[in-house]
Amino acid sequence: MTVEWAPREPEPTGHNTLNYTEQGGEVTHIGGTLIFEKDAFVEGLPLPYRQMGHQDQSAATTVAALKDDFNELLMRLVASGFMDEGETTEE
Repeated sequence: MTVEWAPREPEPTGHNTLNYTEQGGEVTHIGGTLIFEKDAFVEGLPLPYRQMGHQDQSAATTVAALKDDFNELLMRLVASGFMDEGETTEE
């Protein structure tokens, strides 16, 4: 007596299979779009999820004024958390 097994078509579950966690649970794959809503928080994410405030275009007409505008931008990046302070130098 022989029994033949016919392959069975998987039934749709309505779940997205692009996202899955590997065995052991240490790695999760996301194959689709991941959307973070405003004020969302992900523990361990190195950067905060928030927009930095608007920076006006420079109207500098001298190199010194352009340097000041650029330094202001750097300080805004630090204040927003997108860049660490590093070492500052005084001139």
